[in-house]
Amino acid sequence: MKAAIRQHALELGFDDCRFTTAKPPESSEQFLKWLGGQCHGTMDWMEQNAAKRIDPKLVLDGARSVITLAASYGQGNDAPAKPSQGVIARYARYADYHDALGQVLGQLTARVQSLATEGVRSLWYVDTGPILERDLGQRAGLGFIGKHTNLISRRLGNWFFISEIVTTAELEPDEPERNHCGKCTSCIDACPTGAITAPFQLDARRCISYLTIELKGPIPEEFRPAIGNRIYGCDDCLDACPWNRFAGEGRLMAPHRRDDLGQADLIELLALDDDGFRAKFRGTPMKRTKRRGVLRNVCVALGNVGDATAIPPLERAAADPEPLIAEHAQWALGQVKQRCGPN
Repeated sequence: MKAAIRQHALELGFDDCRFTTAKPPESSEQFLKWLGGQCHGTMDWMEQNAAKRIDPKLVLDGARSVITLAASYGQGNDAPAKPSQGVIARYARYADYHDALGQVLGQLTARVQSLATEGVRSLWYVDTGPILERDLGQRAGLGFIGKHTNLISRRLGNWFFISEIVTTAELEPDEPERNHCGKCTSCIDACPTGAITAPFQLDARRCISYLTIELKGPIPEEFRPAIGNRIYGCDDCLDACPWNRFAGEGRLMAPHRRDDLGQADLIELLALDDDGFRAKFRGTPMKRTKRRGVLRNVCVALGNVGDATAIPPLERAAADPEPLIAEHAQWALGQVKQRCGPN
């Protein structure tokens, strides 16, 4: 059964498929300590479902096994963005991975059910359920947790999505992957805001991905300059990992690439109204941050890299009925005028 599941997963386009038990991850205590230190910021949903996250049996009663899967989105070296363009994290320059992977996960789960004995129950998640998928992936041998706290595969680098199937079927677990970071600190050195406070420790409250995606309110001014022209997420720690020399784009995600998002003009983005925003980002991960969040980020980027041509659109944005956009536009205006002069 295990070999048949793995074969079908690879046929569907997944780049790797590994198996582990449904026991709580060994890192559960570290996760609870991380929550206790408030390192998750305003992501209250992590704390609310903490008990489920550390025990898959609370997610699916009677769970015995977890099938972990990797889908690569490595694209090789990206062309550097021009100062007038906003940088979007690589994973978000695809159709929403929840939808793209969900379709094939449903098919794989159906295959698991067809191979299992009567009464077996299974459910799938792709970054959508209360489960420590990174930690289960490490225990299943999908990869090892790097000093940047992301999962790294020696074959895929760290550019891959993780998903899983939790099942009551008993499947022989694979061997865990041991750590291969060695003395390397490239990811720690690359972080613009010092969010990796120590090896294997991340303070989300300092992370640009958190600040530009998960944080719903104002971005603290102390972090705004370090954001540069990033408008959705940050790949610096991922990009620095030497294991990426083996990365490549997987078959499953390649058809879903959105090349138009690789060249996002900041001033054009700032002019988007609600309808324009929905049209541009429909079907992408960026839609969930909504216009108010993305344009907040665009204002910060223009404050950091914009020239005098950014002043008129920022003045219009400073009058936006959305207070979050208006406040960040006002801050950006001050930065641009200080750098370029008022005219």
